[in-house]
Amino acid sequence: MNNKAKVGVLALGRTTFDVPYAQEMLAQSWQALSGMDIELVGEPVLQFDAESALKMLPALKQADLDLLLILQVTFTDASLTTEVVRGFPVPTAMWSFPEARTGGRLRLNSFCGVNLACHALSREAINVQTLHGLPDDSRVISELQQLAQAAAIVKRFKQAKVMVIGEHPLGFDACNYNQQQLTQHFGVEVTRQPVLEFIDEVKALPDSVADAPYARRAKDFPNLAEMDQTATRKTLKVYSALREKAQREGYTGIAVRCWPDFFTDYGCAACGALALMNEDKVPCGCEADMFGVLSSLMAQWASGNAAFNTDLVDIDPQDNSVVFWHCGQAPIEMADRDGPVQATIHSNRKLPLLSEFALKPGRITLCRITQGEGKLRLMLAGGEMIKAPLAFSGTAGTARLDVDADTYRQRLIAAGMEHHTSLVYGEHRPLLRKVAGLLGLDVIELT
Repeated sequence: MNNKAKVGVLALGRTTFDVPYAQEMLAQSWQALSGMDIELVGEPVLQFDAESALKMLPALKQADLDLLLILQVTFTDASLTTEVVRGFPVPTAMWSFPEARTGGRLRLNSFCGVNLACHALSREAINVQTLHGLPDDSRVISELQQLAQAAAIVKRFKQAKVMVIGEHPLGFDACNYNQQQLTQHFGVEVTRQPVLEFIDEVKALPDSVADAPYARRAKDFPNLAEMDQTATRKTLKVYSALREKAQREGYTGIAVRCWPDFFTDYGCAACGALALMNEDKVPCGCEADMFGVLSSLMAQWASGNAAFNTDLVDIDPQDNSVVFWHCGQAPIEMADRDGPVQATIHSNRKLPLLSEFALKPGRITLCRITQGEGKLRLMLAGGEMIKAPLAFSGTAGTARLDVDADTYRQRLIAAGMEHHTSLVYGEHRPLLRKVAGLLGLDVIELT
């Protein structure tokens, strides 16, 4: 993510505790926060009563925060905290501080204040993230940094617009979605368009809109001229139409019913257009898979890299490997440049344009917002993409996961997982767990 997360800070305390020590703890905390990769909003001032604390709220609410951080510097009762959190428009975290066990008085009693507040908020079904540790505790600072990034991702979902072009294919229940669930958990705005209406829009475009993406792909694929040129340029017109729609109407992702309509009603494969959109970091899922697009957005925002919405298509228990594949949609940044990187045709429909290459070796994170078992959860897994020849035509990668291959297969099926999984390079599960917590999603760990 390019922009720093914006964190607003409210420090609470009571005069009946050790005020000089509390002021010292606040100063150390503020110094630690100032050294983080965040935009800090607020003042390093202890609020000792409700009146002064509530006066701080209007400015914090108007600051377009990603996260509200309450520094529970000393014990306070829950009344003020619940009033602040109840009406605050962004997620809240509370930071409590340990103190030396001297045999004397509790100088802060900070954690007890957090405990009391979180209980009160839980009775109103309000979830608050918590941190506990001294200001120089690198573990706490790292956790807070991730929490701020996660909160920024949650806000991006609330600002996102996603389009669904067409209905998911018959029998592909994995690609449907419940609008009420979508709004409740993510706040994403969704618009729909019939697929044939979109294809008519593509047909109406001048053929020249394919020129620039053709030149782009010609640099990537040495065999592009060997493809059926009429069908190839149709695919690139589809890309131009998707890109223009995303730019003009502000879509952050588009789920597309890719088959059979683009083959039967237009004479090309949509896959190559979706690959280009994925490379532009406007994830496009095939089979009108809304939650596939949202999963790719989540993975992309967490990693800063383009995502690949992929199928698990082969499991080899003897070799302890699996293959992730899709027709030809992986972003070209994932290509293993030691092997062929080229254009190809759809394996079943025999039309271009698709990308074809093996995925490069490296650490991978898998995630999927799943509707398995009738409830929204977040699936996470990790592994290593290994250097291997292209397993199947299109874009595919051979991986060894953090559990053995057959255990992964069994866990995947037992959890009722969809066939699509979003894949990104790098280890991003700690951040994605934070995102899930802020979205109210239980996490399924498959590895």
